[in-house]
Amino acid sequence: MPQEQAEPLERRQQQRRRAMLDVGVGLLGASEPAAVSVRAVCRSTGITERYFYEAFGSRDEFVRAVYDDVSVRARDALIEAVRGTTDPAELPRAAVARFVELVVDRPDVGRVLLIAPLRETALAERGLGRMPEFFSVVAGTLPPGVGDETRQMVAVSVVGSLTALFTEFLSDRLEVTRAQLVGFCVDVVTTTARRFE
Repeated sequence: MPQEQAEPLERRQQQRRRAMLDVGVGLLGASEPAAVSVRAVCRSTGITERYFYEAFGSRDEFVRAVYDDVSVRARDALIEAVRGTTDPAELPRAAVARFVELVVDRPDVGRVLLIAPLRETALAERGLGRMPEFFSVVAGTLPPGVGDETRQMVAVSVVGSLTALFTEFLSDRLEVTRAQLVGFCVDVVTTTARRFE
């Protein structure tokens, strides 16, 4: 196949995949649990089932691909926030602010990341499998004087507590403003880091 034909074909495949993933975020991240079906994805995108199965293989693989896509975006957003902050004292605020932009300002994305693994059997192990990536990012923001074992425990505890806070907020069970949530999360990260410095 000539190169000029192969490239548009690849581009069309990538565009179809991206369109289906975006629809999947809306379905999987709905405020009320919704059926994530092949038919619903195809109907919303106008893409045929043939292309769906070509891209994902099965409905469960699609659900896992949506989750992975969101998870990678969240991890990369945190890494970007950390790398883009030159003042160590500003690291907690930068990281929390960036995460809030992704999972609170886009609640469908937040629900995919934090709530979908509790609702969706295809993601039963996926959420746990992705957690170490977030532990690693948080561990990297702690002061250099924190020992390795303590660093690991602090990272796990911070990620766990923030996950619970964001999950409650996205589930409308935490009656605080966005500003209060951000301020409290920054305090949690900052005071925890200082305690072990």
